[in-house]
Amino acid sequence: MRAPRLIFCLVSLIPLAFLVPFTALAHGGGVDASGCHNDSARGERHCHRTAPAPAAPAHTAPVRGDQITSFRQAKRVLQESVYHSPDMQYSFYANCRFRASGKKLLPEWDSCGYKPRKNANRASRIEWEHVVPAWAIGHQRQCWQQGGRRNCADSDPLFAMAEADLHNLVPAIGELNGDRSNYRFTEFGSGGGYPSGQYGAVAFRVDFKQRAVEPPRHRRGDIARTYFYMAGAYGLAIADAQLRLFEAWHRNDPVDPAECERDRRIAAVQGNHNPFVIAACG
Repeated sequence: MRAPRLIFCLVSLIPLAFLVPFTALAHGGGVDASGCHNDSARGERHCHRTAPAPAAPAHTAPVRGDQITSFRQAKRVLQESVYHSPDMQYSFYANCRFRASGKKLLPEWDSCGYKPRKNANRASRIEWEHVVPAWAIGHQRQCWQQGGRRNCADSDPLFAMAEADLHNLVPAIGELNGDRSNYRFTEFGSGGGYPSGQYGAVAFRVDFKQRAVEPPRHRRGDIARTYFYMAGAYGLAIADAQLRLFEAWHRNDPVDPAECERDRRIAAVQGNHNPFVIAACG
């Protein structure tokens, strides 16, 4: 079935004060494990992560029942239980076939027309990309202020769970993972689009000055539904402009059978579905 307009569901359930960009807060200061902190300017304590999860079309995301507690463990589970068969072994952005060679995953550039922009060595391997960057998950938390990603992974259970969430991890050519960094997703519009030859025939553009990435059209809905899921599961803020963009991507690039199969495999090992995906699966 077709999902209803998600922008209405998201905006109606998340307070307006919660709709701030991942990259900025209205004031400084880290937050504790509950998403709260003391605002010295106002002389009060308040919270950013107490909003209810975004509404899912006809489904409510179940509590995770897995024992996947680290990014390292998540990568192993993905390789062994989700992307273990040839029908799933396509890189996320470039749609390149890849194959396992021992513990390594190797992309086949010729299968998608990929040409390295700069780093052929990193482009010769598949890496596990966080669609919602780990930086965006952690930088507003107190653990990040006190020691960055490593400290968050070691000391903040909620961050560790989010960093290891399989729904947010996809196989990407290493160079694309590195070039994407923690840049925001966007559409560059008329005069923009994909520059010829940046990554060969792959429809992926990075504007390093704007710190922005335009992904291929066949992955835009996947990206949107991942952001919706992560916002609901972990109380992450999304700017309203990004919400509008992602709602359009969700509508224009609907869930396909491969996305349904990926969701089912993840649910089998992690214990929960992405409700914005499973709602459209038969």
